[in-house]
Amino acid sequence: MKLFFFDLETTGTNPAKHGIHQISGEIVIDGEVAERFDFYVCPNPKAQIDPEALKVAGVTEEQILAYPPMKEVYDQLIALLSKYVNRYDRSDKFYLVGYNNTSFDNPFLRGFFLQNGDSYFGSWFWANSIDVMVLATQFLLEERPHMENFKLSTVARQLGIEVDAADLHSADYDIALTRAIYEHCVKR
Repeated sequence: MKLFFFDLETTGTNPAKHGIHQISGEIVIDGEVAERFDFYVCPNPKAQIDPEALKVAGVTEEQILAYPPMKEVYDQLIALLSKYVNRYDRSDKFYLVGYNNTSFDNPFLRGFFLQNGDSYFGSWFWANSIDVMVLATQFLLEERPHMENFKLSTVARQLGIEVDAADLHSADYDIALTRAIYEHCVKR
């Protein structure tokens, strides 16, 4: 089984208007981490930049505009995917895995492919993905009414996973928490 754990940091919350400035994750094959990645990317030049979104991620507009160009990072991502998936084999794909990825990260990632002239997103990834927030919901049904919210850090703490608040909203740290929650929920 091929899992593509990923998290994005973006310039806002609307994939039709905003862009990606960080893509991080882990490629897990048959339960083993095959590779970790952390790409910083200059957002699509047409993307709007919401200062509040950058504040959450702890970056400035000047920083993200100095990141490597979108096309360069796209090429690196495709090279990474190609090491583990044969995009011409319909039975060889990754499951996308993230926290609240179905409604947030997946549309941004698909848009990233389209912005780079690639309409074959489905050659790399299954249409159905694994949303760790949904897994945690089932796992924490009894505790949920007593929880302040269902954010990544809150869920991790509820499951007894240590959280470093200073590292939250960095895509590479968030994916580590996501994977820890996933493993906690799946192994039980």
